[in-house]
Amino acid sequence: MSAGVHPKSPALSPQFDPDLRAVTPKTALQRFFSETGTWILILDIALFVAFGFLSQDFVFWSKLNVESLMINGTEALLLALGLAMLLGAGAFDLSVGSNLVLSSVLGALTIKSIAGPADAQGNYAHLGLAIALGVLVCLVTGVIYGIVNGVLVAYFEINSLIATLGTMGVGTGLALVVTGGGDVTVLPTQLQSGFGLASLFFVPYPAILALVAAFVLWAVLRYTRYGVRTLAIGSERTSAERAGIDVKLHLTSLAALAGGLAGLAGFVDIARYGSTAQAGHVQDPLVAITAVVIGGTLIEGGKVSIVGVIWGTALAVILQTGLIIIGAQSFYQLIAVGVVLIIAVGLDSYRVRRTRDR
Repeated sequence: MSAGVHPKSPALSPQFDPDLRAVTPKTALQRFFSETGTWILILDIALFVAFGFLSQDFVFWSKLNVESLMINGTEALLLALGLAMLLGAGAFDLSVGSNLVLSSVLGALTIKSIAGPADAQGNYAHLGLAIALGVLVCLVTGVIYGIVNGVLVAYFEINSLIATLGTMGVGTGLALVVTGGGDVTVLPTQLQSGFGLASLFFVPYPAILALVAAFVLWAVLRYTRYGVRTLAIGSERTSAERAGIDVKLHLTSLAALAGGLAGLAGFVDIARYGSTAQAGHVQDPLVAITAVVIGGTLIEGGKVSIVGVIWGTALAVILQTGLIIIGAQSFYQLIAVGVVLIIAVGLDSYRVRRTRDR
């Protein structure tokens, strides 16, 4: 002990900075209501109730319409999940809709060519093989499409918006060239009865598939190194590179993942309709982006909310379907979704500014 200094003197007394003292942790309820996704869920419920009262004979609440909402949300959710993972790393993909279309076209052509003509009873000689290969073609097409996007963005260093805007046109054009500008029709009805329109306890099989995919990605982000690296790249790419992460390879793998989910959505599409629907996916990128951003995923990267993506997808689907049921013109649907997207991006920017100012 130094001479002349009393052990109880102020010089040796612990000094506390009031700003560094322990902060009372939030309760579970406080954390719940501090999440953006929670407020989107509340808005979903409010819109569901409102459209029910506004619809004739409360048809919006009918079992048939609720199942339709879940099926409509399946494809949108699959696309939004892939986009959310990319946004987590600070990348973007405008081509998810055209990827879905191209994958569905090639998958449908595969199923139709292998299954062959039906017999008098409506049975196909190679139905099982045809469907299995159709699923595989959809997935492989989607993954290859995604890898092309990833290589353009990661290795050729083309801005992701520009690169995927270009591949969106290429993918849509290829689908039209392959089909001669029309849709692939008269697919085996078993696609619809066995999967596309089938349900378990009133929940359609495609919706269950999409929710399983959401749960897997939630677990990946929360518990795996892959998820940590995804968010690290989105938070600060230079720091991630210095930490030894192969950023280019990782971005390409995320683009392949998003492509695979788009390919899976393509198979859901043909299983639902029994044909392709090339003209029905113009708004897919808009709906997916809206669902992701309004659900709490930062457009600048570094944060992904899978639960928020689910509620954001529900919001977009409820809004579109509700406007149709109450008789609103199709252009009002575009306006409504566009306004919601602008509000979502505005809130996203506000959250980022608040975080930086703290």
